[in-house]
Amino acid sequence: MIDKEERTRLLSIARRSIETAFTGGDESIPGCQVKRGAFVTLSKDGHLRGCIGYLEGIEPLYRQIWDLARAAAFDDYRFPPLREDELGSIRIGISVMTEPEPISSPSLFRLGIDGMILSLHGRKAVFLPQVADETGWTLPQMLSALSEKAGLRRDAWQDSDAEFMAFQAEVFGEE
Repeated sequence: MIDKEERTRLLSIARRSIETAFTGGDESIPGCQVKRGAFVTLSKDGHLRGCIGYLEGIEPLYRQIWDLARAAAFDDYRFPPLREDELGSIRIGISVMTEPEPISSPSLFRLGIDGMILSLHGRKAVFLPQVADETGWTLPQMLSALSEKAGLRRDAWQDSDAEFMAFQAEVFGEE
């Protein structure tokens, strides 16, 4: 569990990372040393503006958040790179994940509680737990969209070779 002070620090690190990409500045920010999977999500006017993450902890969490914030701002292929004049209108969200665990059937996913990972034929896609609430999709709709996100047919999640993992996430963000 990440306490309120650490959440505030991680959000500050994410924002500073994006700001200093434009202005230059120090990357040496002390923080949480634990290694956990995490995603940084940027929104603008209530709409997704960028989201990048790792399913596993690669670096200490504070460093990973620094890198992911910049990647969400400038490297999410679905969006043009963030412009400096957009800085004031973006909101940053962070999802810190539990270790993904295999599940035997997609019917075991708990919408709004579990994040889901689908792996099939060398392809993989992930949805964070909050996607269910944001979209209002049913489980079959989520799984079809997850299949498409992995570059597979919409019904690929029904393939007998499909593998599934579930995880939970602590989700927090700027007001």
